[in-house]
Amino acid sequence: MSQLRFPSFPASRGYLLAAGSGLALALSFPSPGLSLLAWCAFVPLFVAARGASPGGAFRLGFAGGVVAYAGILYWLNIVMVTYGKLPAAVSVVLYLVLCCYLALYPATVLFLTRKWEVRGVSPLLSFPVLWVAGELIRSYLLTGFPWASLGYSQYRTLPLIQISDLAGVYGVSFLLAFANVVLYQVWRFFAAKERYPVRGIVVLIVLLGGTLAYGISALNRAEGGNPQRVLLVQGNIPQDVKWNPAFQETTVATYERLSRNGYHLPGTLVVWPESALPFFFQSDLAYAGRVRALATQLQSALLVGSPAYEGDGERVRYLNSAFLISREGEVVGRSDKMHLVPFGEYVPLAQLLPFVSKMVVGIGDFTAGEKAVPLQTGGGKVGVLVCFEGIFPEVSRAYVAAGAHMLVNITNDAWFGKSSAPYQHLSMTVFRAVENRVPLVRAANTGISCIIDSKGHIRGVTDLFQEATLSGSVRLGTGESTYTRIGDVFAYACLVLSGALGVRTWRRRESPLQTDPAGATE
Repeated sequence: MSQLRFPSFPASRGYLLAAGSGLALALSFPSPGLSLLAWCAFVPLFVAARGASPGGAFRLGFAGGVVAYAGILYWLNIVMVTYGKLPAAVSVVLYLVLCCYLALYPATVLFLTRKWEVRGVSPLLSFPVLWVAGELIRSYLLTGFPWASLGYSQYRTLPLIQISDLAGVYGVSFLLAFANVVLYQVWRFFAAKERYPVRGIVVLIVLLGGTLAYGISALNRAEGGNPQRVLLVQGNIPQDVKWNPAFQETTVATYERLSRNGYHLPGTLVVWPESALPFFFQSDLAYAGRVRALATQLQSALLVGSPAYEGDGERVRYLNSAFLISREGEVVGRSDKMHLVPFGEYVPLAQLLPFVSKMVVGIGDFTAGEKAVPLQTGGGKVGVLVCFEGIFPEVSRAYVAAGAHMLVNITNDAWFGKSSAPYQHLSMTVFRAVENRVPLVRAANTGISCIIDSKGHIRGVTDLFQEATLSGSVRLGTGESTYTRIGDVFAYACLVLSGALGVRTWRRRESPLQTDPAGATE
């Protein structure tokens, strides 16, 4: 049987189509958050790779990935230039290096999809499975950076994302990747008069129907936990003065004033952002005394972000922490950040990179906390996610598995300026609430502060770069979701299946029928 080859596009047109995929993918995330684009963003890339070799598919996937991540992560230049004090040229180079690293994931997925298809594996199976496996690897490799996983684009489509309490955000990513392959096959039917993808459409309808039915059922379930009033305090302290000792009085006075003005009832959990106290709460007796007195005055538990330290007689360890103060003014618990920001809170391989300094000023390198320790507020236990810990599903799951009935994300997103990053950061925390079926409240220094219930409803938000308070009531969760019990079993199953398919295709001779990287071997 002769080998059938599809005509391919000229290279320039192919790369334009790949760039179009990257742009559509970037636009599907906030902001602007055109989430519908995620359902078809890969179609132009599949069109471009039609008839390409595996190596050609890799190059097209890499080009599309660079455009996508460049559009999603442009705000990194704000962080590095404004707060890292790097020259603009150096910032751009580092930013592009990161985009190129992240682009290796879609490039590898398209390469393997193409390579496996010519050996008989349908892209309806290989592409979504490989995509999820790639997202899982990206979540852990090189300390992990799961920013903008595909499923996060759908954070406002609540009936769709309820399956996160079964499969995590990876389940939503799988569904989107599968839909992209089916839509491309539909395009092939109309553009090239090829066979209509009946099987793919039927499977997609079943998956979508089951997902939406489950989601609607979950949204209609009553929340049975005890109510807990919360008050989130957004101090809007400028980053360039935050660690200046001359501004400590202003900072403390601002949080005292906002807390008193926003307070309504005793028994409220009052939450201040990450590093709201830019000094060591453990040893600064004057300011610490004022904060404890405030908790007594409000007759409410107070959760405050502050650096902490521990000494073992030979060295001092610094931690990015949250202290819980009871309504009696006593410090009753401390939670330490476990997943630190590379180059922000510590320098990886510092001995090999002595010329690199971290961006956080005013304190030495931080040390990661050792384990998830929920804090008992009196109304229930809370798990504290400091800053970008909210983007790591395993950290939230560890707190809920340890007994937390609510998640509290304290963060300082002032680094990002008025960019898309605060909205992207917020979108990921919605999934942490749904995955574990617990509410999540978020206090951010400059915004966005918000209240999210266990079904992913965002019950209130603050504006960026304004002083604000946000009060409300949530129902504490039970932490009994399937995801909390089994974790990322679905994602690991995709990783194992990817390995099995790789072994299978390695042992199998190449099929005499050559198709394109998102087609269907008939």
